[in-house]
Amino acid sequence: MALIVQKYGGTSVGSVERIQAVAQRVYKTVQAGNSLVVVVSAMGKTTDGLVKLANEISPNPNRREMDMLLSTGEQVTIALLSMALQELGQPAISMTGPQVGIVTEAEHSRARILHIETTRLSRHINEGKVVVVAGFQGTSSAGEMEITTLGRGGSDTSAVAIAAALKANFCEIYTDVPGILTTDPRLVAEAQLMDAITCDEMLELASLGAKVLHPRAVEIARNYGVPLVVRSSWTDQPGTWVTSAKPQGRSLINLEIARPVDHVEFDTDQAKVALLRVPDKPGVAARLFGEISRQKVDVDLIIQSVHEGNSNDIAFTVTTPILKRAEAVATAIAPALRSQSNPKFDEAEVMVEHNIAKVSIAGAGMIGRPGVAAKMFATLAEAGVNIQMISTSEVKVSCVVDANQCDRAVLALRTAFEIEVGEHTSLREAAPTTTLSNRGSRGEFLTPNSSLLTPHSPSPVRGVALDLNQARLAIRQLPDRPGMAAKLFGLLAQHNISVDMIIQSQRCRVIDGVPRRDIAFTVSQIDGENAREMLTQVAAELGWGEVVLDSAIAKVSIVGAGMVGQPGVAAKMFEALAQQQINIQMIATSEIKISCVVVKEQGVKALQAIHAAFELAGSEKFVVPA
Repeated sequence: MALIVQKYGGTSVGSVERIQAVAQRVYKTVQAGNSLVVVVSAMGKTTDGLVKLANEISPNPNRREMDMLLSTGEQVTIALLSMALQELGQPAISMTGPQVGIVTEAEHSRARILHIETTRLSRHINEGKVVVVAGFQGTSSAGEMEITTLGRGGSDTSAVAIAAALKANFCEIYTDVPGILTTDPRLVAEAQLMDAITCDEMLELASLGAKVLHPRAVEIARNYGVPLVVRSSWTDQPGTWVTSAKPQGRSLINLEIARPVDHVEFDTDQAKVALLRVPDKPGVAARLFGEISRQKVDVDLIIQSVHEGNSNDIAFTVTTPILKRAEAVATAIAPALRSQSNPKFDEAEVMVEHNIAKVSIAGAGMIGRPGVAAKMFATLAEAGVNIQMISTSEVKVSCVVDANQCDRAVLALRTAFEIEVGEHTSLREAAPTTTLSNRGSRGEFLTPNSSLLTPHSPSPVRGVALDLNQARLAIRQLPDRPGMAAKLFGLLAQHNISVDMIIQSQRCRVIDGVPRRDIAFTVSQIDGENAREMLTQVAAELGWGEVVLDSAIAKVSIVGAGMVGQPGVAAKMFEALAQQQINIQMIATSEIKISCVVVKEQGVKALQAIHAAFELAGSEKFVVPA
């Protein structure tokens, strides 16, 4: 007999008929000999309706009262579903988040789960009842017992957290699509269903705008080894398994806030090649990385900064043994990138830098926890380590630094994030970083029946995601010295503003004797204006230049563990955009992700072109129910 946690979203319980259909599914699962906890969202558009009511009362409603209001939506659903189960003869009991024992931070509208008191929950399960739980909510740990909500995607988070606390056999997420698809079926009807995907890949897709699972839910599943499956509420299809490696022991206390960093990694076998002043027009990145691919040059990080005038800088890192080949390719193609429209435009310049190292912190939920990257930058600044390049993702934040500062950087980061080193283990033995040529196999992953499953796809790309809800901030002429990134992203973290892509320009100008670079980054669109105002207020005091906000952007990304060691993947993505005459404004990569910023109005076209280029479409068309 298995202990299963099921979660049903708002669409799945959007009417009395749908609640009764859910009850039938739950009843069949129990009749098959399983114990069950069911987590539900508010019915249909109930939450939107409650928000509208609040806004009719107040243009800026109090966050505590909003939690009190919004938590009522799920309470309607749990009562109705419990009644429907009882009508089928199945014992059931409805419980709110506080009744279940979900204890959270005292942070209204975006609380994180600290722990779950499972005594009452386990008692009802042992009595043979189906426990129907209100998702999205909990209670603060303070004596006042304040009702809190978990923010967007909170019911997913509730379900996986309960599964982790109960050590459930697996957690099922029921939704309006048949599983996890290669992209949004609303944009590409032929999006293909995946049988399985790794937690790291899913974390990236979820953070990039894929709405089928919330990143926080995937983070918990990854950290606690919860087998997770996404299925359709309307069919009996097997869905998609989200797989994770067997976790090392992790306390269920401070469930969502403890230890965001698991490892500190580094690689000193790196060099950087930069092309300065390449034309800002479609096709440039495609030509460069197309030639790199033809020459079988494996690249690691790729960075394209925000444009300056009519030009951009593109930089990439390679392993030292292939540096000469990479430099030769860049030098050969640079003259061809000269601007044809302006004869006075300087020829693209190739800059090569030896003796660099990449240091990284690895874990889960990096982007969703703005203080993590800020802490890394502050730690490096305190150690006197200057950052040359930055790469961010949900599972890793990497910085390129001088090689002679690598050991100091690693020691400082291990201390700051409390990562232990074995007594007789050297730093390099303790923290090996994988490279594109050796970072290797996808490993083996636990499935719900404890057999082994290795997700497989004929394409190195598993999914394509589009985020139309981001804004870009650029700060001109930031002093190029240790501590600048720490101050900048520390300020954003203090205001709870999460940062996604971070790009430092490769061009360096000396102004009044101070070397300066531009830095650009993306944030959620709702945070854009607040971030701009806050940074503008401190710019003069900290010696920064102009702060520029652009909200008319889209970010399109590809994700896949199979991209490792395949230099043609980036080239194919860039070529797909070039063929549609879509200009790339920014590029940022991590090991399993490549993201490009384009003009917002071209975002959907960009996603469709990339999805087609990697031949991810299937023969079946998916229609999302209303």
